[in-house]
Amino acid sequence: AVAKPAVSVLVWFLPLAISYCRFLHTTWKKIPYDASTFLIGIVFCFFGGLYPTLFAALQAAKHSGISTVRMACSALADEALVIIEESKKDDDVDADGDGKADVKQIGKREYAIRKTRLVMAKMNPEKVDSAVASIYKVWLAVAAVLKIQFARTINMALGIAEFINKPVDRFLRPTIQVVVPDEYDRWVPIVLSWITKSIAMSIAWYIQTIISAATSAMQGGLQMARALMRMGRKRGVKFLPADHETYIDEVAAYIFAGLGFYFQFSLHFDVPFPFNWLLWPFELAEWWIRWTITKAD
Repeated sequence: AVAKPAVSVLVWFLPLAISYCRFLHTTWKKIPYDASTFLIGIVFCFFGGLYPTLFAALQAAKHSGISTVRMACSALADEALVIIEESKKDDDVDADGDGKADVKQIGKREYAIRKTRLVMAKMNPEKVDSAVASIYKVWLAVAAVLKIQFARTINMALGIAEFINKPVDRFLRPTIQVVVPDEYDRWVPIVLSWITKSIAMSIAWYIQTIISAATSAMQGGLQMARALMRMGRKRGVKFLPADHETYIDEVAAYIFAGLGFYFQFSLHFDVPFPFNWLLWPFELAEWWIRWTITKAD
């Protein structure tokens, strides 16, 4: 029932998204090194605690093959654009010559089958397989790093979940099983387990968010301070000595870090509305990474 609208949305949205991402990447490469370092410092200083695992994953990916992921994503984007162009051509095909496009004369099921066959015929399977495999290999390396980096948080979440499970199984589970029909009884412990794990994850990761906000604020603050000093020296500000000859960068870093942590604290370590709607891909990625590395244990 949703095949035609979904394809129409993808045909409209994907080229725009791919073009926009490529424009951002090209623009970013043109920014001077010190300016880009300062901007990255701002992100870590003022937003590091909002997406701790996402930023940690990006940091780990730098050492695990982020260039490989970039090339793989570019290859997948190229394949998507090829398929979209072929789909547009297919939408105009009038094989029976009755003056009306064939796709407008078929049912929803036939439409889905037709577009699936088109994708299978026009896609380069070796290219897609290689790109997906490359991304997955990098993710395995990143996940291994994150599990070590956040091992204490993962153990805390699992410990809280185990602690909550005992009273839930003793007091809540029998009550729910009385209310739930007998044929669904076996789902009760599973659903309760999901709920307790979600609660435990929320508690443990909130504590980790506070820690990450403090450490990322200090890291980003120092990055901002030193980038500003380098830009100042390049512009002829003579009273700015080298980083190793002064404490100016450390003092400025503490000021930036304090402002960054207070900013995140004032937001309760959560992105406010409506920015959480605009940044939903980051929100989704953050929670997916948290759940993935926690449930793996």
